Amino acid sequence: MPVIPLESISEPRLRAFGAMTDGELRDPKQLVGLQLATGDANLQDGLLVAESANVTLRALEAGLEPYCVLVEQRWLEPSRAVLERLEAAQPGLPVYVATPDQRKALTGYETTRGPLTTFRRLPLPQPETLLAGARRVAVLEDITNYTNIGAIFRSAAALGVDAVLISPRCYDPYYRRAARVSMGTVFQVPWTRLGAGGATDQGKSWAEDGLALLRANGFATVALALTDGAIPLDAPQLKQHAKLALVLGTEGDGLAARTIAACDYTARIPMAHGVDSLNVAAASAVAFWELRARD
Repeated sequence: MPVIPLESISEPRLRAFGAMTDGELRDPKQLVGLQLATGDANLQDGLLVAESANVTLRALEAGLEPYCVLVEQRWLEPSRAVLERLEAAQPGLPVYVATPDQRKALTGYETTRGPLTTFRRLPLPQPETLLAGARRVAVLEDITNYTNIGAIFRSAAALGVDAVLISPRCYDPYYRRAARVSMGTVFQVPWTRLGAGGATDQGKSWAEDGLALLRANGFATVALALTDGAIPLDAPQLKQHAKLALVLGTEGDGLAARTIAACDYTARIPMAHGVDSLNVAAASAVAFWELRARD
């Protein structure tokens, strides 16, 4: 394993740690310069950044191929076991050892929780592939807080959700902070996007096709929303379905009215002490537990 003391933060492979945005790392067209600079043409599906030994191992166990490692000197020895796993998976993987000042200048992060590893992304699966054999899925509409996304995935992994589908404008679960908050479970729970990305007409109406696809695969769809006609989350009719898709909306505004209208049910978590709602991550955990598959 080549352990390389970092001499210059302009090393091309290190661009992914700070010089490139998450959107650029997911766009093959934006990676052409990096491909030319490194001679590595195998970046067609993009890159992601994993932070900490735990998240790095989860990504590795999910079959992702490591591309480059950046580690502060103080984390080098505590990370030895994970670095050896990375080397076994990718012989000759470059490991750059940085000072705290170099790491901060390169990444912009005040602190890190262990090594930073870039991985090559795998192509996202088709939704139909994830739905085959699944009984509980979560659908995330336009959630734009990486901490919430990570927490939702951690609850999904712990509470028996088989897959997660996200709307076109939902933030990326593989983003560094989301993956770290999830404790790496974004690499364990299968997920994919419904429809195209961006603020397009298709993105704004993802629910028509997305929820129809769920229904065609045998799922009853449940919108979690604070509407007057919502039934309690523990209503018996929700538990009679073998397959359920739980649809969760963005922070603040919640689900779009057209999404709620397209779902089979609308449910709410009963509240006490005048509290009207929970944070979407907390609500997801309650819903996943209450409506989990029980056999």
